[in-house]
Amino acid sequence: MKTDERNKFAIKSFLKNYLDLKKDKDNELETVDSIRKGVEFKGANLWILIFAIFMASLGLNVNSTAVIIGAMLISPLMGPIMGVGLSVGLNDFELMKRSLKSFLITTAFSVTTATVFFILAPIAGSQSELLARTSPTIYDVFIALFGGLAGVVALSTKEKGNVIPGVAIATALMPPLCTAGYGLATGNLIYFLGAFYLYFINSVFISLATYIGVRLMHFQRKEFVDKTREKTVRKYIVLIVILTMCPAVYLTFGIIKSTLYEAAANRFINEQLNFENTQVLDKKINYEHKEIRVVLIGPEIPDASIAIARNKLEAYQLKNSKLIVLQGMNNEAVDVSSIRAMVMEDFYKNSEERLQEQQKKIAKLETSLEQYKEYDSMSRTLVPELKVLYPSITSLSISHSLETRIDSMKTDTVTLAVLQFSKHPSETEKEKISAWLKARVKAKKLRLITE
Repeated sequence: MKTDERNKFAIKSFLKNYLDLKKDKDNELETVDSIRKGVEFKGANLWILIFAIFMASLGLNVNSTAVIIGAMLISPLMGPIMGVGLSVGLNDFELMKRSLKSFLITTAFSVTTATVFFILAPIAGSQSELLARTSPTIYDVFIALFGGLAGVVALSTKEKGNVIPGVAIATALMPPLCTAGYGLATGNLIYFLGAFYLYFINSVFISLATYIGVRLMHFQRKEFVDKTREKTVRKYIVLIVILTMCPAVYLTFGIIKSTLYEAAANRFINEQLNFENTQVLDKKINYEHKEIRVVLIGPEIPDASIAIARNKLEAYQLKNSKLIVLQGMNNEAVDVSSIRAMVMEDFYKNSEERLQEQQKKIAKLETSLEQYKEYDSMSRTLVPELKVLYPSITSLSISHSLETRIDSMKTDTVTLAVLQFSKHPSETEKEKISAWLKARVKAKKLRLITE
């Protein structure tokens, strides 16, 4: 028992030593003050946000990831969102009101700015970066949660580093707002709702992560002299939190179900629609309508085979799902852009594989070349030394070769040393020369040939 207790104590001490946040914790008041300052959105802060939205909208319009990242780096959007989480953690109703007010103002200005940009600018079309901001997944939820935790921990430490810009990029708050503006500018309500949905989910979970971080680091809650007012404030905070979290929880539950459905559908397509000499050219999975649409190219698959696959939908938790299989290229449902994307993806993959193979061959040839160069320079170094030891030597040649045994057909590497003498050496001298050369060139196996 004593040994077990010692082991438990050692593990506990180890974890406390490495995972204790209190060791690096900065002055609590300074941390709270820095988050409070980020909540305010007036003057310069608001103009920076407007310019950043213009940059991000331009980046989305021309499909430039670099421009979008640059815009996210200068965006001050994280302030009010973290302020909401901090206010809940500190029981500070005044800070919550200011944070929510700033959050609504920044959101309104951001969407308005993006809408104006996409109304005035020539729209290049729905680029991949725009489309990526209209369909939130469970991964967006986890990114927002862990990103928010990293942000609040970084802000509360002495050496704050550059974590906040990284969190701003990872959680990607700005692109959904720009895409929402694009949806309004083009009259596409689905784009607007999908993008705003993603922005709302990200914001809620960053706030939740800030609250969790504040409570884990035991920040001091706000004390009220008037206990009646304290109860009233807490009721308001709890009410606001419930009103915010209920739709977020409901939407997140929907995201989880959608993600699981898509994963099951993809597994079904890969396992049950993988016919010989036939390739899946395009696929669309619609969770809302419970529909799986697949385009096949290659020899036509009999209806009986497709019916067998359709009967297995229930085994993949896809009961009541509608399977539509389209065959041939003359069908109007074939998405040309998807075909183009798949062809380009295959081309890229094949090109990358060929490039990697060529790089491996080049590396192998360079290694062989280096060995030849090494032996060439080694020969020049060894000749003067051998001349001192054996004055009768007239030439030396060292090379790397492959030797195949006739009896076993095994191939082995061997170092060949060819020496010419004006006076032929004795067997004893040959053995000494061979041993000296083997040690000198660091060869595992050396064959000495004398002339």
